[in-house]
Amino acid sequence: MRKLLHRLKNHSRLAYFSLWFLLVFYFASFFADILAPYHFDHQFRNKPYHPPTKIHFFDSRGHFHIRPFVYNTVVDDPVFKTYREDHSKIYPLKFFVRGKERKIFFFFKTDRYLFGVDQPAGIFLFGTDNYGRDIFSRLLYGGRISLSISLIGVFISFSLGMITGGIAGYFGGIIDQTLMRLVEILMVFPSFYLMLSLRAMFPLNLSSIQVYLLIVLILSLIGWAGLARIIRGMVLSIKEEDYILAAKSLGLSHWKILLFHIFPNTFSYSITAITISVPGYIIGEAALSLLGLGIQEPYPSWGNILSSTIGNLRVLGDAPWLLLAGIFIFVVLINFNLLGDALRNVLDPKNW
Repeated sequence: MRKLLHRLKNHSRLAYFSLWFLLVFYFASFFADILAPYHFDHQFRNKPYHPPTKIHFFDSRGHFHIRPFVYNTVVDDPVFKTYREDHSKIYPLKFFVRGKERKIFFFFKTDRYLFGVDQPAGIFLFGTDNYGRDIFSRLLYGGRISLSISLIGVFISFSLGMITGGIAGYFGGIIDQTLMRLVEILMVFPSFYLMLSLRAMFPLNLSSIQVYLLIVLILSLIGWAGLARIIRGMVLSIKEEDYILAAKSLGLSHWKILLFHIFPNTFSYSITAITISVPGYIIGEAALSLLGLGIQEPYPSWGNILSSTIGNLRVLGDAPWLLLAGIFIFVVLINFNLLGDALRNVLDPKNW
């Protein structure tokens, strides 16, 4: 692993930065219960469409404060949802504050958060939505759903693709013909419409956990066919190599040859393909949520956070921070593509 990181850094510093950027992104999302100042469904009813909070070091009289602070805000115009700061009292920014108990990964309880301020003030780094919910907190929690769907979906679909393509290429004959015809049937249908059709087969009144598992299943079922064909072609070539013939002459079983000699020689392509395919799963979840078929409120995902801006022209002018979910999706996709393109060159044996 260290050697791979060193080669990646030497090949492309931009891709190396993308790797660490994505790791930080995943870390922040999976530990949202500690890093987010508020729970994803906590509402400030009197502060809808609140702009990002200003963090101060100088008070209204010009005095400098070592600890950063915020002011409480009050509604200045209830129609256009504009706010003004109340300078009568400052609220210092506190770290490792106590609050309502949350569960990390649904198991470990904690009542400590990374930062926060005393009520009635609030700290909204990215503003609030139409229900007065903190966008920063919802983006962290939403990233946990969107990013984990991509990881689990990629793992399932690539496992199916490698097993199907490996078996078809290695054994050939009727097994190859049957499996490849199945793959071709799946590839005939446009993936987006196939995804919508599979989702339409299930009722809309599912719980959020059921919807989450359903999206993972749908995205996995439509993503493995293309990989299976490529792995089959690679296996057809690899199984004719001298070391495979030597393994057969030594009496190794077919499954041991597949697992220990053939599949490892497809990893350079598979790892690259996995990295490049992750954005497709993120976009798939976002598309379903945008259409109201994905994760449902109040549970956040980047898709349904972005869906709240559809048909709302006011967002573009008065609350542009609600579009940050789209920016997050774009940034993550760009970094995955940069990383995948670099890994393709780093893992290519011809470049060693």
